[in-house]
Amino acid sequence: MAQVMAVSFERYGRLYYLDPGGRIYRVGDRVLVPTESGTEVAECVWAPEWVDDAETGYVNLPVCAGPATEKDLDRDAANRRRRAEAKLVAKRLIKKNELPMKVVAVDYIDQGGDFDQLVVIYFNAPHRVDFRSLVGELARTLRSRIDLRQVGSRDAARLMGGIGNCGRDLCCATFLKDFEPVSLRMAKLQDLPPNPMKISGACGRLMCCLKYEHPLYTEFAREAPAIGERVTTDDGDGVVVGHQVPADAVVVRMKATGAISSCAKASVCGSRHAFESRPADEAPKPRSRQKR
Repeated sequence: MAQVMAVSFERYGRLYYLDPGGRIYRVGDRVLVPTESGTEVAECVWAPEWVDDAETGYVNLPVCAGPATEKDLDRDAANRRRRAEAKLVAKRLIKKNELPMKVVAVDYIDQGGDFDQLVVIYFNAPHRVDFRSLVGELARTLRSRIDLRQVGSRDAARLMGGIGNCGRDLCCATFLKDFEPVSLRMAKLQDLPPNPMKISGACGRLMCCLKYEHPLYTEFAREAPAIGERVTTDDGDGVVVGHQVPADAVVVRMKATGAISSCAKASVCGSRHAFESRPADEAPKPRSRQKR
């Protein structure tokens, strides 16, 4: 067993899991999170709880550095103002130089002293951009070292955040860690319209959530009778005219009455009926290979 807590640097942003280090935190507390550039202030969104680390995989988590002090909160507020200022300056200079770039997010790392501050600007562009002159202008204006990093459309959506088609916060901006490949075949298997406007996310790519239910639809398609196949139900013979994967059922049109009814997948499975109709003393015989 281990204690785990979750924090977020932005309201409704991505969750990061920490070891509370034996301390007690409440939801809404501001805490210090160890990062590569030092400790940063984050908000506790999930109070420490005991979990089974062997089953959940919460092992070797970073330890929370303790509650944030007034000095830490003031430093965090100042860094947020600097990030907002750097973002406005970057947008203005990009427009001035007529570069095909879009600023996605800005990170500000204060290392003390002039020009010991690093400003990391994440941007999205349709192709590679020559931004050498832009870097010089940004460094002189912000009096900091500049690091421009180009990100793809999915990473841009993760950094910016937003609301998905489901009405909830984007998966990539909250809990999703890695992007798994999503294909149009998954949408076809789930009977979704092949309309990019309806099955694409905020990044313009196919929605990541198509991957979530794909194993369920694959297993259902492997076991359930195909559309047009004749089946026998408790109410009589019929033909499969549709599938209801979330309900694990098939839609059957009865042969005698023409009525439409929903039946459980297991009740119309051919192998199940064959097994139940087999005599009790009959056992399957091994197939013999014919010698040539």
